[in-house]
Amino acid sequence: MLKHRLIAVVIVRDGQVVQSVNFKHTNVIHYDAIHAIESFNRWCVDEIALINVSKSAESKSQFLDVVTHVSKKCFVPLTVGGWIEDFNYGKELLSKGADKLLLNSAFYLNQELIRELVQTFGSQAVVASLDVVNENGTSLVAIDRATRTLPFTVKAWAKHCCELGAGEIFFNSVAFDGARKGYDLVNLKGVCDEVKIPVIAFGGAFRWKHFVEGFQAGADAVAAANIFHYTEHSTKHAKRHIFKEGINIRMEGIS
Repeated sequence: MLKHRLIAVVIVRDGQVVQSVNFKHTNVIHYDAIHAIESFNRWCVDEIALINVSKSAESKSQFLDVVTHVSKKCFVPLTVGGWIEDFNYGKELLSKGADKLLLNSAFYLNQELIRELVQTFGSQAVVASLDVVNENGTSLVAIDRATRTLPFTVKAWAKHCCELGAGEIFFNSVAFDGARKGYDLVNLKGVCDEVKIPVIAFGGAFRWKHFVEGFQAGADAVAAANIFHYTEHSTKHAKRHIFKEGINIRMEGIS
C-alpha cells in the first residue's frame, strides 16, 4: 500500500516567497526561495511544489532561474507551475530540475499542450491544478488565477483532467485559501470519489488535524504553504500527529 505524502508549497512572486490568502499574494515571507527549500529538506517533507504567481509572463525567465537554483538544494520530488503556456517552457523547467509540471488554464485553453506534455514526458510529469470558486452558493471551476470561471461542475472538470492525461490533481479552493479553517472537504471528497488518480489537498490547512481531515476525505497527499513557513520543524510535527491518527504516512528521518 502506497504511503500518503505531505507536501510543502512555496509560492513565488517576482522571485520572492509570499503568503497566499484567497489567491492574493502581498506578504513577503522569504526574499530567497532557497531558504525555504533548505528548511523543508531538513524537516523531512515528502515533496515540494514551487508555484510562480507573478502577474506578468515576463517573470518566466526569472522563475526558471529560481527553479535552477532551488533544484540543486531540493532532495525530494519538485513540482513547478505558473505561466506554462508552451511546450518548450515546460521542457526547459523539467531540464532545470523539476520533476512535475503543474498546469491550470492549459487544461481548458491549450489542451494540445497537455497532450504533448503527457505524450513526451508521461502522465506522472503532468499535474492538473483544479481551482474552485464559490458563486452564489454554487461551486465552479476557475482558471487564469481564479479570475475566470468555467461552465463545468467540479467533478466533471476533474474527470476531464484525467481524460486529458493528468497524473495527479492539485485541488485548491479560493475561499479556503489562507483562511486557516481547513480544506474545502465537500468538494475535495467529491473530486476524490470521482477520479482514480492521486489527489493533493491544498488551501486552508492551519492545524495538524486539518491534514488528517484531508486524508479522511480521500486525498492521497496533503499540502500547505503558510503554516509551514511560520512553524519550526513544522512538517515533522505534522507527520507525528498524522501518524498517531492512524494515517499511513512516510516517517523516515523522524524520531
